[in-house]
Amino acid sequence: MSILPESDRPNPYSAYGAHGSVLVLNSGSSSLKYQLVNPVGGEAIASGIVERIGESSSPVKHTFAGNTTQREEQVADHAAALELALGLFGELGPDLAHAGVHAVGHRVVHGGELFSDPVLVDDDVLAKIRDLSPLAPLHNPANATGIEVARRLMGDVPHVAVFDTAFFQSLPAHAHTYALDREVARAHGVRRYGFHGTSHQYVSGKAARVLGRRVQDLNTIVLHLGNGASASAIEGGTPVETSMGLTPLEGLVMGTRTGDIDPAVVFHLVRNAGMSVDDVDDLFNKRSGIKGLSGENDFRELHAMIARGDEDAQLALDVYIHRLKKYVGSYAAVLGRVDVIAFTAGVGENDDVVRALVCEGMTGLGIAIDPERNAGRVSEPRIVSPAWAQTLVMVVPTMEELAIARQCIEVVDGLDPTA
Repeated sequence: MSILPESDRPNPYSAYGAHGSVLVLNSGSSSLKYQLVNPVGGEAIASGIVERIGESSSPVKHTFAGNTTQREEQVADHAAALELALGLFGELGPDLAHAGVHAVGHRVVHGGELFSDPVLVDDDVLAKIRDLSPLAPLHNPANATGIEVARRLMGDVPHVAVFDTAFFQSLPAHAHTYALDREVARAHGVRRYGFHGTSHQYVSGKAARVLGRRVQDLNTIVLHLGNGASASAIEGGTPVETSMGLTPLEGLVMGTRTGDIDPAVVFHLVRNAGMSVDDVDDLFNKRSGIKGLSGENDFRELHAMIARGDEDAQLALDVYIHRLKKYVGSYAAVLGRVDVIAFTAGVGENDDVVRALVCEGMTGLGIAIDPERNAGRVSEPRIVSPAWAQTLVMVVPTMEELAIARQCIEVVDGLDPTA
């Protein structure tokens, strides 16, 4: 299902006018992010975040009309966080009662094999999201709690769950199947699910529209590089490979996650380091990646450390780039022809050094970077490859909240943007 209405056809969302909006909620284990989105114009009307929920002090930020308000509050739980956020809309604007909120969209990390599309939330859907918690124990319980609280506080509008894994449900069997005993895999839902699907779908479609091409005619590699990072190979609009697997741990080196690692490292640490399974889980997800290698997972600080001659920081960047190059090369082999490589998310959009290093030495694959085009942060879609390059390298800022908002409209009103 397409989530990208921008094209030469009439905009199916225009019926709502400029005043319709969707409130998009992302409920994490200890945070609540929110954004009020105009699904027609695509702009964020207001946004905010409540962090460190349940701790002694919670930083809170709310942005509206160019003004950002920050304060510290004591927020006991997700119910209190959402009540606080709704209160900030009333206090700082815009007043949700007059914002024409058409739906509430919830980002849910794991949809398993149950959810291949966004879905209107009812009690049964909420129960199934909770039942999928063993596949995403750090995410789905918090997602479900956020939905439960929001339905209680905003019961007068429909709620829609949008799943990170949905876009990759169409992966071919040879791509999503692990070489694990088939009975064990089937019994416990072990397969590659993929994540950041909303971003990968949005960015690949946006790249095609910027180029004036049909997404069906392009083979695209999307590199979603944030604190969490993932890569995908998309053939004619359909994903055929992605780097994250059963969980968001597999694949690229990330801010605090290992990415690909020999599974026997787990056995080694349990048997020889006296670590429990929970210890290893914490190590792999929260104390590894760029932070584990260098002590810092902010790339701005990482570059500053390298400039000061820090060898650990340099190695961390080298490992990060090496893994990215391996994925680009392998996905080029899977696709056979690469028309576009699209960088997106925090690092992908803002770090020209990373973009240049990933593409360095790839002229034999028709991949190169133009230093002038690539310079600086990118806030609008931009081609950063030289004119002669066989593969277009682009920076395409992701807009996951907008994509979620538009999926909500499709679900709530049954609009088909492909019509």
